Amino acid sequence: MIHLDHLTIFVGEVARSRKWYTENLDLKLEFDIPSRNVAALQDSGGFTLFVEQSSEMERAPSCALTFRVADVEAKCRELENRGVHLEARPQKLFWGYGAELRDPDGYLVRLWDELSMREKG
Repeated sequence: MIHLDHLTIFVGEVARSRKWYTENLDLKLEFDIPSRNVAALQDSGGFTLFVEQSSEMERAPSCALTFRVADVEAKCRELENRGVHLEARPQKLFWGYGAELRDPDGYLVRLWDELSMREKG
């Protein structure tokens, strides 16, 4: 059996990324390794996103992160109330119904929920 366990993204500032993902997407800090400029952030399903501070060349956004949320429209209202800019408000996109935004390092973050995807996707 193969099971994707974690993913590492390279960021400009670990503390900034840790704060953004914990405050905006409710990931929990699993552990920090300050001497290595790494933080492990875990979602509610046990998947770990490592944010690792690295040089500018290594941290060019190279993937899109897709998160399933309970209610994409409610989550987007919450984010906008916090001042987070959405690149695409909840709508039908090429990949289905959801929203898109960027993290502080420019990674594309996609949000969706099962009900909206079924009904509006």
